[in-house]
Amino acid sequence: MSGRWPERLLPWAVGVLAGALALGPALGPGYVLRYDMVFVPDLPLATVLRGADGFPRAIPSDAVVALASLVLPGDAVQSLALLAVFAVGGAGAARLLLGALDARGAPGRGPDRGTDRAPGRAAALLASAAAGTAFVWNPFVAERLLLGQWAVLLGYAGLPWVVGAVSRLGTAGPRSTGLSLARLVCALIPAAVGGFSSVILTALTAGPVALTRSAPTGPADTRVPTTPGPTGLTSPTGPTPRTGAAEPSSSAGPSSSAGPSSSAELPSSAGPSGSAGPSGFAEPPSSAGPSGSAEPPSSAGPSGSAGPSSSAGPSSSAGPSSSAEPPSSAGPSSSAGHTGPADPAGPTGSEAPTGLTSPTPGAAGPEPEGHGGLAAHWWGRGLLLALALVLVSLPWLLPSLVSGAATDPAGVAAFAARSDTPFGVVGSLVLLGGVWNSGAVPAGYGEPVTATARLLLVLVSLAGWVWWMRRARPAFGAGLSVAAAAGLGLALLGATPTGQALVRALIGFWPGFGPLRDGQLYVAPLALVQALGLGAAVQRVFGAFPSPRPAEPGAPPAGPSAVPADRPPGAVGAAAAAFAVLAPIVVLPGLLWGAGGRLDPVGYPEAWTRAQEAVAADDVPGAVLVLPWSAYRGLEWSGAPVVVLDPATKAFDRRTLWNDDLVVGTPGGGAVVVEGEDARAREAARALEVDPATGLPALAEEGRTEELAHVLGGLGVRYVVVSAPIDNQFWSQGAGMEIVLHSADLTLLRVPEQHINADKPDIPGLEVTGGLVTVGAIIWSIARSGSSLGFQRFGFASKPGARKEIPK
Repeated sequence: MSGRWPERLLPWAVGVLAGALALGPALGPGYVLRYDMVFVPDLPLATVLRGADGFPRAIPSDAVVALASLVLPGDAVQSLALLAVFAVGGAGAARLLLGALDARGAPGRGPDRGTDRAPGRAAALLASAAAGTAFVWNPFVAERLLLGQWAVLLGYAGLPWVVGAVSRLGTAGPRSTGLSLARLVCALIPAAVGGFSSVILTALTAGPVALTRSAPTGPADTRVPTTPGPTGLTSPTGPTPRTGAAEPSSSAGPSSSAGPSSSAELPSSAGPSGSAGPSGFAEPPSSAGPSGSAEPPSSAGPSGSAGPSSSAGPSSSAGPSSSAEPPSSAGPSSSAGHTGPADPAGPTGSEAPTGLTSPTPGAAGPEPEGHGGLAAHWWGRGLLLALALVLVSLPWLLPSLVSGAATDPAGVAAFAARSDTPFGVVGSLVLLGGVWNSGAVPAGYGEPVTATARLLLVLVSLAGWVWWMRRARPAFGAGLSVAAAAGLGLALLGATPTGQALVRALIGFWPGFGPLRDGQLYVAPLALVQALGLGAAVQRVFGAFPSPRPAEPGAPPAGPSAVPADRPPGAVGAAAAAFAVLAPIVVLPGLLWGAGGRLDPVGYPEAWTRAQEAVAADDVPGAVLVLPWSAYRGLEWSGAPVVVLDPATKAFDRRTLWNDDLVVGTPGGGAVVVEGEDARAREAARALEVDPATGLPALAEEGRTEELAHVLGGLGVRYVVVSAPIDNQFWSQGAGMEIVLHSADLTLLRVPEQHINADKPDIPGLEVTGGLVTVGAIIWSIARSGSSLGFQRFGFASKPGARKEIPK
């Protein structure tokens, strides 16, 4: 395969293949029911929008599932949602690294571009495959998947896309604010669907990138052609200028100048430290003047001879060519570098969401006013990111602000990170594990052999990241490093008594700090760092990164004819690189093929469908009460015993009352009850005087069904669903309840209409308003940027002079 197709298809292929290996039977017919992951046949949209009187955490994800269920079966929607986690995440991480390597000139540059012998191309593809695999195949993904938190994982999968979009803020010119915002909103679509926790993770990961990335300092529509130098790096000029002007050339000396016919030539210089320019990639100088700054190499004709239009002079200047660009220079502490990639992404004009753009004139010095619009300033980038996050959060943010829901501080101890490896809590978190629920740990992960193998892989990944940061300095590198360190610090808060006290104090001050309880969630940025670091390590092993040593002073620049063919790696290097791609799977086999059978799908009994139809056909208003009074239960008809949120909480087209308290076991063998957030559910528990041992109302246990019907009617309850076998069949002990359906799997009871004191509930306006604004913002962003997350493509420029950008 030639051209751009490997770069376009490989990232998606990596994600899809990893998803197929991980999910296995979960992609077949039936529903995977596990902890928080509850998909039901024909999920009613009205149920989602009516929500509950707590934090509406599931509104975005359930609303998308309900809409998709209008055209697809519910189990097919679940399969697509789970596969999307791996496809979007794997492709995003692979493309992020591939675009960064492209900016170095590693893949697809020069006269061999588009062929398998392009310098560094095979290395870059292998490195991107390793990064994509590592990002979606690690303990964080495995444990969150076994917890059933697919919506959180969808937001996690979008992190590389958002990092790329944030890195590219301000690259579209001085009037780019609208386009930059549109790109951000597009990249935030997975977080918008994921909802509450996904947006928090995205803010943690992308915020430092937005506040630390240096904006470009020149017009974004300028692109400098690149030609591979003898070391495999690209120089800022090419054999055929993109503007069609004559071939320029230059000689070594204190400075260089472009003659009247020179094309858009980028004079770049690097200080003694070889620091990176706006792109974050350090460009090695090809010649040095007396001051030690680098002179820009330039290509001559195929023979390497200089063109007639360039000469050395005391200053750097651009001639009157129509395509000339203003040159710039940097002092000893400044440098300019590449910011590729140079790939079109289709007729709409889009680049890969890597956060890297084409080289622009100007040194990496202070940002001039008026360039890059609002995003040229760190506060402008932060403001754009905050605005985009608010726009995609409105469906759950607006109801949360007025719900009056409280957060139980007891969850701080219950949800704190725990050790699931021999290396303690800190080691488990660094390995991306440490989840609070021991039932979500993949099989065999905590064993000494597998844990040690995982530790070695993490050390290699972190070493690769440090090496890459020192040598290439990607534009997003500093910010992502800060995000990873901050996330690890947040994850460790709950692991110490002092940290737990601090989190409890914060929750007491404002319930919005409640997400800090789930500490392990915040190692997500570290997962992206490790994935990219593994890719960089593969690139290093493959030997594609040359040593950025400056040329001898006065040495003539090498032309295209001096570019050696891409040397195949040695057997050891090739084997090591191939093993690194598969290493994440090898050291975590517990995720293979449906996590060893823990993600096997099941079918709902026929009684559930009949109960749904009976409730939907009733015009009398009233809620559905779910018994026994507990949130999670083991469903006997689901085959292997599994703990799952009661599907009855989502199956009916009405407001549902259920016990949202959560009982969490402690390492010492005790239990912590984390109080739920639904105020109406707590009111129902008090009125019904539920027995904690049986989960039944006291009136039911005493056989006083007539009085129970009055109490339920006063609570606005029309139906009672008993979704688990119970010893006391109270509905047969009196005439207070009507039996609509009775089977071994489910019993549906109806409260007589004369008892019910309930108005027909309306869908809250805040949810509708927030949802419409968010959907409108997403539609606008796609139209404004000309693309969406799912259809952004990656590749390299199809012809000289191509200028296309991937909107985010």
